[in-house]
Amino acid sequence: MSIEERVVCMANLARRYYFIARRYIFGMLLAGVFIGWQGVHAALPSSVNGQRLPSLADMLERVMPAVVDIIVEGTRSDPGRANSTYRRLFGMSQPEKAHGTGSGIIVDERNGYIVTNAHVIQGATEIKVILSDGREFAADVIGQDAGADIGVLKIEPKRLKSIRLANSDQLRVGDFVVAIGNPFGLGQTATSGIVSALGRSGLGLESYEDFIQTDAPINPGNSGGALVNLRGELIGINTAILGDRSGGSVGIGFAIPSNIVGNVKDQLIQTGEVVRGQLGVEIQNINADMAARYGVPNTDGVLISRVVIGSPADKAGLQSGDVIIQVNGARVRNSVNLRSIVSNLRLGTRTSIEFIRNKQAFTTVAEIHRVDSRNGFRPVHQKNIER
Repeated sequence: MSIEERVVCMANLARRYYFIARRYIFGMLLAGVFIGWQGVHAALPSSVNGQRLPSLADMLERVMPAVVDIIVEGTRSDPGRANSTYRRLFGMSQPEKAHGTGSGIIVDERNGYIVTNAHVIQGATEIKVILSDGREFAADVIGQDAGADIGVLKIEPKRLKSIRLANSDQLRVGDFVVAIGNPFGLGQTATSGIVSALGRSGLGLESYEDFIQTDAPINPGNSGGALVNLRGELIGINTAILGDRSGGSVGIGFAIPSNIVGNVKDQLIQTGEVVRGQLGVEIQNINADMAARYGVPNTDGVLISRVVIGSPADKAGLQSGDVIIQVNGARVRNSVNLRSIVSNLRLGTRTSIEFIRNKQAFTTVAEIHRVDSRNGFRPVHQKNIER
């Protein structure tokens, strides 16, 4: 055997034992989780040699009927080509004519509403939904929001199963998750992993980014598929991966949090469009030097550089030079994160804002409204802010 063959052999063996070890560790951890949840969550299977083995089978039997395959016909360009590093998960047969597969999630079994990614159904002339039991339905587009990459479909509500949306704000890094979808058009597939990170942004995929990062294997065709917790609740919609040259998963996938999904879904169903509110401020991220200068304990938060006259921020008393550190009880990490938090608040919502001014903490309340040129607001003169 040549040196090259030995290297390849050893690499394959290392990869094999890595995944065996990962499955073993995951199983042992699940054993502890499930033992603590006896009688409440998925029941354990029969014992083997007097010991019970962990399994996700019961939970998946409940959840998988609510995850559907989506077949799309239409004409458009491949959305995955817009960003070669972060690949969309929509399985395209060719870039000019969109004949592809994606995934979706039934969230309302009584009315037949399905959520998926907007890029899955963009430009579609015909959409077919296939359930896990093999039944096929023609689907109508209720609405889609490119800003969050979420679309809503409707099918005939006939013997459907739906998934309950969880509160994604309660997620923690390390939580176990399961991804369900239709990778490469193979059919319904479940893979497992953990929450690797929260609040991922700056990927250039959507206008409003606040992604869940996971190492659960997801691949092209998983777009619009479910990311669920061990209770079988929806915590996110799979939307993109950090791909290699083959377009396959390298263990870094991204999902849209369920709280964003729920808000966008409700607006699309009610009005067919999504209207987002704003505070009416121009902001910038802060570094360690700025944090020390403004009396902020760390680099979390955003510095207000300009306020719009008559805007919610202006009426709440916010000023240039203030550092916003919390909105509606959620920690503000950076400017993209603040934009995502505020955009997910319904118009008319009165929300608390915690900020630092002159190295002292204050709290105010702002009522979220749409801020654009039609309001006639004009900007306050910008103060000189050191950067």
